[in-house]
Amino acid sequence: MQIATWNVNSLSVRLPQVLEWLAANPGVDALGLQELKLVDEKFPHEAFAALGYQAAAFGQKTYNGVAIISRHPLQDVMRNVPGFGDEQARVIAATLAAPGGPLRLVNAYFVNGQSPGSDKFDYKMRWLQALQDWLRAELQQHPRLALVGDFNIAPEDRDSFDPVGLAGSIHHTEEERAHFRALLDLGLTDAFRLFEQQEKTFSWWDYRMLGFQKNRGLRIDHILVSGALRGSVTACHIDRAPRKNKQPSDHTPVVVTLAA
Repeated sequence: MQIATWNVNSLSVRLPQVLEWLAANPGVDALGLQELKLVDEKFPHEAFAALGYQAAAFGQKTYNGVAIISRHPLQDVMRNVPGFGDEQARVIAATLAAPGGPLRLVNAYFVNGQSPGSDKFDYKMRWLQALQDWLRAELQQHPRLALVGDFNIAPEDRDSFDPVGLAGSIHHTEEERAHFRALLDLGLTDAFRLFEQQEKTFSWWDYRMLGFQKNRGLRIDHILVSGALRGSVTACHIDRAPRKNKQPSDHTPVVVTLAA
């Protein structure tokens, strides 16, 4: 079984790329999408159904928006963090009737934060704390849980092309990294770091200044798995191929493989 995450930076623009990628990767059972940038009424359910997937979406006009695409039935769908008043569509969760038992998949588009000290950074800190508090309860109820998405956090220096020059800037602050570690302290594991990986492996590259061509990137898209899933993780990789598409997203998919 494979679970993937991909910030597509506008599904209306990149739907053909997503469908092409799913067709080329038939082992993907579930895909979390971020930055749909469309309302629910315009979500292309039929296009995914044609490939054998069902979908649960939480859209928003122009900005944000998340969805779960799955080959397995989706149950108990939840949108946004309960108890945290938020007008932005950032979180969708569902239970997959998956091989090996029900699997709770939480797909999130984390707040960017803009810059340390800004109002948007304060919002990011509050949002991260609310997410952490909610996931603590979710893990008690759903031991088999995966948190996927665009975290907008480079957890360590090795997750940045320029950790010295960017030290203390957005995605690199100690406050953000502390929240990432707090998620791990809940009992989650960064699936990508379970395996030896090539140095300077990133999931996002700026469109400007030949960011992808020069590999000036960040690893900010992550898949965290619960303790009950960790032992079944057999691989985790970042697929750079879609970043080479014409008019690509600035992010590329991350894929984890779980033993049945």
